[in-house]
Amino acid sequence: MFELLVLGAVFLLIAVRQVGGFRLEIWQVMCGGAAAVLLAGRIGPAEALSAVDADVMLFLFGMFAAGQVLELSGWLAHAEYEVFKRAGTEQGLLLVLVFFMGAASALLMNDTLAIAGTPVVLLLARKHGIAPKALLLALAFSVTVGSVMSPIGNPQNLLIAVRGGVSAPFLTFLKYLALPTLINLWAVFLLVRYFYPEEFTLCPLRHSQEPVRDRELARLARATVWTLCAAIAAKIVLVSLNPAWDFRLTWIALAAAAPGLLFSPRRFEILKKTDWSTLAFFAAMFVLMRAVWNTGFFQGLIEASGADVTGLGPIMAVSAGLSQLISNVPLVALYLPLLEHAGAGTESLMALAAASTVAGNLLILGAASNVIVIQAAEKRAGETITFLEFARIGVPLTAVNLLVYWLFLRFS
Repeated sequence: MFELLVLGAVFLLIAVRQVGGFRLEIWQVMCGGAAAVLLAGRIGPAEALSAVDADVMLFLFGMFAAGQVLELSGWLAHAEYEVFKRAGTEQGLLLVLVFFMGAASALLMNDTLAIAGTPVVLLLARKHGIAPKALLLALAFSVTVGSVMSPIGNPQNLLIAVRGGVSAPFLTFLKYLALPTLINLWAVFLLVRYFYPEEFTLCPLRHSQEPVRDRELARLARATVWTLCAAIAAKIVLVSLNPAWDFRLTWIALAAAAPGLLFSPRRFEILKKTDWSTLAFFAAMFVLMRAVWNTGFFQGLIEASGADVTGLGPIMAVSAGLSQLISNVPLVALYLPLLEHAGAGTESLMALAAASTVAGNLLILGAASNVIVIQAAEKRAGETITFLEFARIGVPLTAVNLLVYWLFLRFS
């Protein structure tokens, strides 16, 4: 089938990302795949447009714009002093980094924190003489794991919360996934420290605070964070009091973006630097995955295998494996309709959220946030992380992560 050939070509190009002398970006590859099925008439323009989830796109736009306010103002680098000054040693710095970035990714989305957190991590490495790649790996792993416990922690969780019809999504994700996520953040700390023992000793640290680059924008950055927290708290409280008072997750992200976009004279710079390429990736992914879904190939394959698509084991195995080939967001876009069709319960949806997310820790291409961290580090400091450097920690870490989530969901 043509759609499957296009899907295979997209996966191959995302993995290779090089054609002759041309270096391809992930969003370019996905847009090419969507264009191919559109031009071939495998999906009509109207259906392609309807396939793009407006809620997801608006949410991502809001979070990316909010992230730019934090980045451009310099407020995040300035505020990191208040967080990391409590770390007296290099080991303590790693511990604070892992848990702070993990918790923050549950609010700001892991891709947003990957963008805003990379310069902070490079700054910490330079200040304290720690190998940048050790802290970059800690950042990549912690934002992935930490994002599991929130419906807005990463794009695939957002898809599950919106399209899976999860009721009271914040409370549901916390109920099923908060405790195992905290345990898995400890696993991140222990494994990074184990593989980089020379970088994380008990050597005392001296901290200093970075100046704010734009005081007016920094004020709006603080307003952005407070607005985000207030909107999340309002959603939790209102749903607890009366489910009829619930409102869309999209409004949380747009509210967070509002201070910078409405009140900053740098609003056009914020818009210009918003991650439009990732938004293009998602729009194209929705179109391509709808075309692939329409073929019925994957539905027939799973049905013929006799596998229980709603079982915790199959969900985790498929998520961990296929996420390495097609990344976790496309995987969820393909798998979620199968669960909906089979009438899967909340545990199955939470298993899909957890497994598809921590699968991003296995290999570099398993999550977009990994690519964001590495690309930003290369651009800013000439630092990179190789495939094997990532995998030597990522493989055992993912095995531990999956086991912890399986045990908690199995016996919850």
